[in-house]
Amino acid sequence: MGENKLITDIFTQFQQNLDTDQQLRETIRQICKDIQQISREAVTVLQVIHHKEEGVLQACQKARQLFEDAKKGYTMLKEAVPWTDYYKYHDHWRVVTQQYCYLISLVIWLETGIMASNETVADILGINAEEQKEGFHLDIEDYLLGLLLLCTELSRLAVNSVTRGDYTKPQQISHFIMELNAGFRLLNLKNDHLRKRFDALKYDVKKIEEVVYDLSIRGLLPKTEPANIAEEDKTTETKSG
Repeated sequence: MGENKLITDIFTQFQQNLDTDQQLRETIRQICKDIQQISREAVTVLQVIHHKEEGVLQACQKARQLFEDAKKGYTMLKEAVPWTDYYKYHDHWRVVTQQYCYLISLVIWLETGIMASNETVADILGINAEEQKEGFHLDIEDYLLGLLLLCTELSRLAVNSVTRGDYTKPQQISHFIMELNAGFRLLNLKNDHLRKRFDALKYDVKKIEEVVYDLSIRGLLPKTEPANIAEEDKTTETKSG
């Protein structure tokens, strides 16, 4: 009788633990639902880049405002998720975090033409970078997948830029994607999903190469050598003579 009661007590505790876990998962789901809605708004705001050059900076500013709203959501996640249980619940925010890594990286590229570091992305979301790994943080694979999503978006932008008569942007995108591609090739990728997504990068590279090649044979690429450099060369030749 005593043994049966002990087993009952044990399984009662199990049920209490399951109930607590389920309540936490519901809380996490609701927070993730909210920050996912914000990410959709940011995607919509940034679609202007495919239609016109005007308004791109304003779209970036609006997206940054939305990132501030998302930051509040990530703060709530940090407070809700136990310090030791990050990977237990990681699947709940994994996809939306990859989306934010892509969106933030896109905004920074549009503003500066450079790659956003994982520290910068983590800071904008108000969480720790992967290197620190203290409780809630930005998983490095989520960040890398966000960069791969960025490559796909930029390959699309290269095509649409030509459509609206901007022949400089595809070349800029091509140089950036080539550098990213070289960087990814330095990695020994073990994650199956990340590896498959990286394999798809070659199609983005091919699309951009075709755009740049087409512009090249049509003679539409802007000259890479500024006129003032050419003049300096002529001056140097004259002095030498």
